[in-house]
Amino acid sequence: VFLQMMKHAWDNYKRYAWGLNELKPISKQGHSSNLFGNIQGATIVDALDTLYIMEMKEEFKEAKEWVEKNLDFNVNAEISVFEVNIRFVGGLLSAYYLSGEEVFRKKAVELGEKLLPAFNTPTGIPWALLNIKSGIGRNWPWASGGSSILAEFGTLHLEFVHLSHLSGNPVFAEKVMNIRKVLNRLDKPEGLYPNYLNPSSGQWGQHHVSIGGLGDSFYEYLLKAWLMSDKTDEEGKKMYYEAVQAIETHLIRKSSGGLTYIAEWKGGLLEHKMGHLTCFAGGMFGLGADGAPNDKTGHHIELGAEIARTCHESYDRTSMKLGPEAFRFDGGVEAIATRQNEKYYILRPEVIETYMYMWRLTHDPKYRQWGWEAVEALEKHCRVDGGYSGIRDVYNNHESHDDVQQSFFLSETLKYLYLLFSEDDLLPFEHWVFNTEAHPLPVLHKDDGNKEENQK
Repeated sequence: VFLQMMKHAWDNYKRYAWGLNELKPISKQGHSSNLFGNIQGATIVDALDTLYIMEMKEEFKEAKEWVEKNLDFNVNAEISVFEVNIRFVGGLLSAYYLSGEEVFRKKAVELGEKLLPAFNTPTGIPWALLNIKSGIGRNWPWASGGSSILAEFGTLHLEFVHLSHLSGNPVFAEKVMNIRKVLNRLDKPEGLYPNYLNPSSGQWGQHHVSIGGLGDSFYEYLLKAWLMSDKTDEEGKKMYYEAVQAIETHLIRKSSGGLTYIAEWKGGLLEHKMGHLTCFAGGMFGLGADGAPNDKTGHHIELGAEIARTCHESYDRTSMKLGPEAFRFDGGVEAIATRQNEKYYILRPEVIETYMYMWRLTHDPKYRQWGWEAVEALEKHCRVDGGYSGIRDVYNNHESHDDVQQSFFLSETLKYLYLLFSEDDLLPFEHWVFNTEAHPLPVLHKDDGNKEENQK
């Protein structure tokens, strides 16, 4: 069934939007997000590894041919450094490691080089936006006092370490290691990392803390950097477990109905709201359980299971059995979206991602059952003639489609579903670490030496 879903998503993208970034499945035309500037083909690059893993050989071949002939980074446009890194660099790296096709390595390194000018700031904390032709960077105009965003500059580490590994050029790894230096020098309010950091002054912006958007993947990458280094990156490990300790103390709460959730912190005040994006944290706590200090392994697994349950409730309490963008725990409400602009679902993967991790770590059958509920809901409400579409209000009985088939639906949502129902030896955790766009990167074993560096 996942192959059929992938085929439906891919075939329609190919039919109506080939070579463009994304598909509008209702209007049956291309959709271009400004996150990628004029770089094209986001769905193709994001889907490469999923096609490969699902053994869709014909489709993989046509995708590879498109990359060879048409993937072009010489565009005069501003891109999101974070989005281009996790989708394009990550997608190309994975495709290379899975298939061994040299074109993917070459393109990944070429794109990595184009992103380097983003780090030309007084502190080395990169800009959010970069014109990849001129090399001029800037930050989002809405971000606190010209700040860079924690989740954006904190989600480059895995890819850049691999870029150094594959190119023999240490500069990529140096850039991301420097980010940690800056963070370690700073005082953390209550041990927490605010979402905003000014790249010129090297000081925090507003003291907002979130494990959802703006913060989320920074924490994920601390843990995964340690795992990807074959557990040699002690700094990453220490930063991760200390951050989790602070998160537990200050952000994790239990509702009166017994649901564990992760609140948002605004200068010391809690907002009792949890985003769909925050639901990835269940899988993160589970994945990090094994290395948890002083006998906390069981506790971290339990935490992962609790978050998984809360996020399942956020799905279960809607008409469509698909989760809202954000849900609240206040005024007698639990795990329900109370604001119209939080009731949408855009084919996001985080809840299914957590089910997949918790399934592999515990083999509790409820995770597959919950995953299957999501499949049924996706098929019933999001599948349309021309692909898959997001939904404007999951509490409504009638679908109002947003008409976008996000590239991460093919990269993440369908891949995590496929892995949830596959054997554990498909991309086993001891050998692979998934980037935040679900692109698998190999663990760099100590004895690998620099084999790759001589293959230029």
